[in-house]
Amino acid sequence: MQTSQEQPALPAPPAATATSVTPAPRVPLGAFGPLDDSVKRRDLRRMKLVATGFLVGATIVFLVGRYLELHVGAGWGYMRSAGEAGMVGALADWFAVTALFRRPLSLPIPHTAIIPTKKDQIGNSLGDFVGENFLSEGVVRDKLERVGIASRVASWISQREHADRLTAELATAARGIVTVLRDEDVQDVIEQVLVRKLLEKPIGPPLGKVLEGVLADGAHHRLVDLVCDRAYDWVTANQSTVLRIVHERAPGWTPRFVDEMLADKVFSEVQNFAWAVKTDPEHPMRKAVDTFLIEFAGDLQNDEATIARAEQVKQQVVDHPDVQAFIGQAWGTVKRMILDAADDPSSALRTRVRDGIQGFGHRLASDAELRGKIDGWIADAAGYVVRHYRGEITTLITDTVARWDAEETSRKIELQVGRDLQFIRINGTVVGALAGLVIYAVSQLIFF
Repeated sequence: MQTSQEQPALPAPPAATATSVTPAPRVPLGAFGPLDDSVKRRDLRRMKLVATGFLVGATIVFLVGRYLELHVGAGWGYMRSAGEAGMVGALADWFAVTALFRRPLSLPIPHTAIIPTKKDQIGNSLGDFVGENFLSEGVVRDKLERVGIASRVASWISQREHADRLTAELATAARGIVTVLRDEDVQDVIEQVLVRKLLEKPIGPPLGKVLEGVLADGAHHRLVDLVCDRAYDWVTANQSTVLRIVHERAPGWTPRFVDEMLADKVFSEVQNFAWAVKTDPEHPMRKAVDTFLIEFAGDLQNDEATIARAEQVKQQVVDHPDVQAFIGQAWGTVKRMILDAADDPSSALRTRVRDGIQGFGHRLASDAELRGKIDGWIADAAGYVVRHYRGEITTLITDTVARWDAEETSRKIELQVGRDLQFIRINGTVVGALAGLVIYAVSQLIFF
């Protein structure tokens, strides 16, 4: 039996747990979709009248054919047989279609009113069918592989207008989150969790570990280069300061020209030394700095005195009034920054987010390996969900169907598919009439 592909819009009420023993309340009228189904109801009524008209037509053909067969001649038996078989086919299919939704003529005939009486079994079968054929891991993975989610996402977000739209949606979400959060709760988290954790954990060992990694990679050389450059520049630009210091420290009895000669010599030596440190990567001064930093990184991790000193410095920093004021106002400051950035489409934060999204889209579009990784992650995640939660997902179907009122479910389903089912009655009338005509004609040929 063919049915229409159109299905009623059935919302999903909260699924009951498998161990629940409390009967679920029946869903009232209107829970299946909009109450204004007048068009479908009118079409169903019209098609019922058409199908009934075929039954009436077959009945008229039978009565006329029977009358003519009795009073005119036996040749009218063909007409009577066609009408009689059409009546039988129409009545049989009327019974079959009606039995799906209610008891024909309200008679307690077995195996009728199938949908109202078998509603829960239908829901269970539907859930099993969906679980086995749509929520199997192989089906989900195959569908995701053919869809190519990463490729589609890359094509979408790499376009400027789509990146702008996604950025605006993220800004709206961020604005909503920071607006909903209570300021005092967030501030408590910052003060009681973050600051307390910072104070509880010794800062020396992790800081020493980080410093050790930086030294091992040689990343500190750039900082040393910068310090050496600035030191040389400072010495070169402050010759008068060196001369003034020499004059101030020189004995009062020395002639001034001697002080100036000595100051020039000191300045020259200091400048030459700063230049040598700046230009020679293997200078002993640089080596000494490396040695000091390596030893300091080790002391931060292993020397109790150094670790204790680092804790004292950390405590002093945290207890500083400016730091305490910053901690107390941290969330308010961050919140204002987020809200201001979210409200301003041209803000630096939104611009960076948009450019980052668009750049990621271009990279994703050009990097097949990255797309493969992302598609694999999505497939693995979807596979995990259907593998571990398929039962809970299909329970949504079975529990939803179980909550429906049986009679109302029957009426609503008939409203959705009943119009198409009336063609069964029409076809039954026509096919029955043709079959009756053929059978009568064959019987006439065989026996007469």
